[in-house]
Amino acid sequence: MLDLRHYQTNISDKATKILQEFNIVALYMEVRTWKTITALETIKKYWSKKVLFITKKKAISSIENDYRYFENIFDMQIINYESLHKVESNFDLVVVDEAHKLATYPKPNKSFKDIKKRFWKLPIILLTWTPSPESYSQFFHQFFVSQKWPWSHYTNFYKWAYSFVEKWIVYTSYWQSFTYSNANYDKIMRDISHLIITYTQKEAWFISEIQENILHVKMQEKTYNIVNRLKKDKIVEWKKDLILADTSVKEMQKVHQLYSWTIKLEDWRIKVLDCTKWYFIQNYFKWKKIWIFYKFKAEKVLLKKVFWDSITDDLDEFNNTDKNIMLQIVSGREWISLKNAQYLVYYNIDFSAVSYWQSRDRLTTIDRKNNTVYWIFSEDWIEELIYKVVLQKKNFTKKIYERTINTN
Repeated sequence: MLDLRHYQTNISDKATKILQEFNIVALYMEVRTWKTITALETIKKYWSKKVLFITKKKAISSIENDYRYFENIFDMQIINYESLHKVESNFDLVVVDEAHKLATYPKPNKSFKDIKKRFWKLPIILLTWTPSPESYSQFFHQFFVSQKWPWSHYTNFYKWAYSFVEKWIVYTSYWQSFTYSNANYDKIMRDISHLIITYTQKEAWFISEIQENILHVKMQEKTYNIVNRLKKDKIVEWKKDLILADTSVKEMQKVHQLYSWTIKLEDWRIKVLDCTKWYFIQNYFKWKKIWIFYKFKAEKVLLKKVFWDSITDDLDEFNNTDKNIMLQIVSGREWISLKNAQYLVYYNIDFSAVSYWQSRDRLTTIDRKNNTVYWIFSEDWIEELIYKVVLQKKNFTKKIYERTINTN
């Protein structure tokens, strides 16, 4: 017997009514507010019999556990995005989990095309807690996936953008292009707010707060010199090693790697240039149980070299031993609980606002009061600049949750 929380019953009632009237509903609920259970309760009340639940591979086992409470009521196939081509089309409802995966713009991605082509006529439940991490233009393809979407008189993103987006020209050293990120939030919400239900951790009586700390580490002089040479000459060569930055994109990527004190060379070998940051982490968090997020594969090599057998990348081993754990940011940012870690430590930073929002909340539980996050940045270099840019994107997500369930 499953005892739902009051808000889950309330949300599922409202979501069912929206589905019945409009054929699509978006449940934008923050992490740990049990949006999967809420979606399954909505399915039950909608009287669906055969459901397709599309999610990420890592989430499947968790969703299967939640589904056990409902399996005698309706049939459900759970599939990851990459396996969509394997399923048949005989469903009467589709759940699109991590719906921000559909949110690329101006051009749609493969996930959107696959779902739109096969399931656009079916009732659809969208699930995510980061619906627009980069821009409000990301709402377009999330709702365009449905036959009964609110902007039916627009046949593609560009025509929609003419009415909803202020288009800018972006100049680089090689070309110029248009950006469609400056979408009109208020105008968009007037058309889709009736399809959205939001719910926050605060409304669910979470008491935890996230405290972010930045720690600076000075690189060895040789590392600064390599970065400066690469930015000036676009190439650094010594012995059999070669670093090439012959385009602006490649230069940005290589410099970002160098700030993490590792590099992937032109022959695909991984080279560790400087271990100072890792030794700093090892000493600063001595005798603490920590979770470390890294970005580049070379950083994992360095992390293993410094921590040796006191670190793992297996969650069960982390939970059942005194070992620390390391995971790549993108692969570890969702569907994993780090409640057994004392601190969350970032060796590097990702440009993605989704990575920021989702990874930093891995410590959160309903009864944990304090979550402490540490960012380890090279002194006077690019990581802190990226951090400031990502923080500027906060409002794209926060603004959605200013609309509470009471306004729906």
